[in-house]
Amino acid sequence: MSVRPVRLTLAAITSCALVAPVAQAAPGGPPAPPKQAEAVGYGGAVSSVDPYATQAGIEVLRRGGTATDAAVAVAAALGVTEPYSAGVGGGGFFVHYDAKTGAVETIDGRETAPASVREDSFLENGKPIPFDEAVTSGLGVGVPGTPMTWQAALDRWGTKDLAEVLRPAEQLARKGFVVDETFRQQTAENQERFSAFPATRDLFLPGGKLPEVGSVLRNPDLADTYRTLGTRGINALYHGEIGEDVVKTVNQPPADPAANRKVRPGGMTADDLGDYDVNEQAPTHVNYRGLDVYGMAPVSSGGTTVGEALKILERTDLSDGDKTAYLHRFLEASKIGFADRNRWVGDPEFNDVPTEELLSADFAASRACLISDDAVLATPVAAGDPRNPQGCQAGTAAAAEPYEGPNTTHLTVADAWGNVVAYTLTIEQTGGSGIVVPGRGFLLNNELTDFNFSPVTPGQPDPNLPGPGKRPRSSMSPTIVLQDGKPLLAAGSPGGATIITTVLQVLTGRLDRGLSLVDAIAEPRASQRNSAQTEAEPGFLAQPEAEKLKAIGHQFKTTAEIGSATGVERLPDGRWIAAAERERRGGGAAAVVVPVR
Repeated sequence: MSVRPVRLTLAAITSCALVAPVAQAAPGGPPAPPKQAEAVGYGGAVSSVDPYATQAGIEVLRRGGTATDAAVAVAAALGVTEPYSAGVGGGGFFVHYDAKTGAVETIDGRETAPASVREDSFLENGKPIPFDEAVTSGLGVGVPGTPMTWQAALDRWGTKDLAEVLRPAEQLARKGFVVDETFRQQTAENQERFSAFPATRDLFLPGGKLPEVGSVLRNPDLADTYRTLGTRGINALYHGEIGEDVVKTVNQPPADPAANRKVRPGGMTADDLGDYDVNEQAPTHVNYRGLDVYGMAPVSSGGTTVGEALKILERTDLSDGDKTAYLHRFLEASKIGFADRNRWVGDPEFNDVPTEELLSADFAASRACLISDDAVLATPVAAGDPRNPQGCQAGTAAAAEPYEGPNTTHLTVADAWGNVVAYTLTIEQTGGSGIVVPGRGFLLNNELTDFNFSPVTPGQPDPNLPGPGKRPRSSMSPTIVLQDGKPLLAAGSPGGATIITTVLQVLTGRLDRGLSLVDAIAEPRASQRNSAQTEAEPGFLAQPEAEKLKAIGHQFKTTAEIGSATGVERLPDGRWIAAAERERRGGGAAAVVVPVR
């Protein structure tokens, strides 16, 4: 495949790389780094949602660090400035391209259910417990995987030790960061439940009030936690004093009795922490128009669902048709992919997941033929059988859309040697469980709410029910694309189940429609997940194509924002493009080590 080139003049590149508004620091606080959606240059690239985190990664690259060294530094900094999306108390998926070997490898750092969890743990009298009681509880907390992911990645592909790459984040937590509008808004959305926990309230609601935009928020407890992890290693969590505090907080959630909130306890033990391990596994892989697309294998459904949709779309030339035809097929392929995801994808340690079959050309052919140019598939589309594809048999099945929390964060890094990392990490809900571990400065996840509390499709096996030691299914989709064995681009996004459709839209926008990476990221988004209505941003519905899609039969419901993608791309001359959002979540932060001049 010949990828449509990015058309950038030198003047445009220089403008994108060097000119950006600089936020003013609050009195006594650190200067806020500039935000920019695109940067082009040499020596490596970093893109994240936050300028402090991106700056931490660039500093590591400048000191000779690898993409992995920088990625861990960025992730740790996001634990300071994006604490409602990621941190020590969560988990994630790490995808790495090795420039020396040409291999793409992955680390599954997903949280696991404690041994006490059973299939009916979220049921009461045979019915699911109130969802908000599962979210804000010890019951919903999985065993954190993020610190072990960091150490495993550094052991495999890093050149620096954990203490060194955590140092920028430790200093940031101690000195503080300037609160922006997104942080204040996310705090406001969580104010009621944050107020129920004294440690959370004291950290994020200083004086009992929302933090003001432009004020400085410091987290010395988190700085100390990073210092402890750096000096004593991750065993401080998995076999030590940090872990003891985590277990106590999960099992005896420190809620203020005056809050009058029912906070269910969990059943995590020191053995659950001590038994935790990451999975180092092969990525998913599909060939798409001559390119090699690598993603995260189950328990993430990102690699299989993005890959299946790409194989369905590959059967049509998306580059020459009009935009309406492209968007129609994108939405229908997403719909079919989610039907198959919900039926087949769960933790492979507990389920026989047909990963290779879901990505096969034969299965894609049996599903692509369901798509008509002038009609919309009735929903919910019934799942196909990837082990026994049955031609073109359309059908529906009664099914509920499984819940998955909307917030996560994604970072993308490349280094001077050509190594690339795409890393998506999370604590699930915006604000996770809402429970800060007292004295430790980080929120616990509510990842176990990603399990289906009861079967999604009545009478059909559900691979994503709770179980002891089980990992809940995820939609995180960190993706790396190679051309002739070399990195072309990498991308990913937060957004719960919309991650899959966001990454698919970015990939097809760049690879098929010829958009630049930053323009593909900025495109108005829609997310179809096998439901009657497609979620769509206002900008998507304002396009003339939206009315044409409605005429075919598509139905839409408005949502303010979908995802917040980041990516990097390598140009033929060796320069890197770092790309982030222009507007979503207040705009992202892209940077390179040596900008083009």
